Amino acid sequence: MPIFDLPFEQLVTYRPERQEPADFDRFWQQTLDEARAYPLEARFEPQDFGLVTVDTFDVTFNGYGGQPVRGWLLLPRSRAGRLPCVVEYIGYGGGRGYPIDWLAWSSAGCAHLVMDTRGQGSTWRKGDTPDHPGHASPHHPGFMTLGIEAPQTYYYRRLISDAVRAVEAARSHPEIDPARVAITGISQGGGLAIAAAGLIPDLWLSMPDVPFLCHYRRAVEVALTDPYLEIVRYCKVHRDRVEQVFHTLSYFDGMNFAARARAKALFSVALMDETCPPSTVYAAYNHYAGPKDLRVYHFNDHEGGESVQALEKIRFLKNELS
Repeated sequence: MPIFDLPFEQLVTYRPERQEPADFDRFWQQTLDEARAYPLEARFEPQDFGLVTVDTFDVTFNGYGGQPVRGWLLLPRSRAGRLPCVVEYIGYGGGRGYPIDWLAWSSAGCAHLVMDTRGQGSTWRKGDTPDHPGHASPHHPGFMTLGIEAPQTYYYRRLISDAVRAVEAARSHPEIDPARVAITGISQGGGLAIAAAGLIPDLWLSMPDVPFLCHYRRAVEVALTDPYLEIVRYCKVHRDRVEQVFHTLSYFDGMNFAARARAKALFSVALMDETCPPSTVYAAYNHYAGPKDLRVYHFNDHEGGESVQALEKIRFLKNELS
């Protein structure tokens, strides 16, 4: 596949002006205050999946609107003292699946909390968390324009709130060190990792891979595949709502969260990524306010670094532990 985005020399310094609403901080503070008005009620129920080196727990905690969000917690069976924890967010259309899908971090000696994605989990891995405002069971995508008429109703207001509450759920577990909670995710999961890093001031580490949900204006102009094209098709029909659409999206743009993030970060980008174009990743990375590093995969599409990047993240976290 060809290089279709900016030349690499321009990507390295690409830092577009952010379109940030004046009430961005107030909007998110009010959103999280409303979510925290409901008790977290994090529950960790032991489950037996036949694994001999990992203890597995079915997780439920209250996210946006006090609505239950599912997940998995995996702990290395051999452990002593409080553990560092990695909270992981899932890519677009996927759900939490089964614990055997998530063995890397617990095998590396960390607690690992995997957050299910409300309403999703019907495209490539099953999910178990409905999107409660519409009482919608997990279903096939269309989430990019769900409630996009206003920031108060937009789908990602609920999902980003869940992502913050997932960190709070991890910190509530007696065997997890609340000062050493990292977040990670690929694609949509990477976008959520940037958002949560911007909303949680005392977060330890953030590790977004080929992140989605960044620099929407450019994304919809240059992305060659879904999900950004869902927004294109919506605007093609709703010609009179285009400015309102991008006003809503400005409350959820990874660039604006990145400018507030302080946790040390390891990003990754793929220069042939047709789903999350590299310029949109660099836009968020170059606005990221905390200490940061970036792994570049010159000849990869949206699969990014895959196992190579997973090993990079393990080394990054272990180095911070030492």
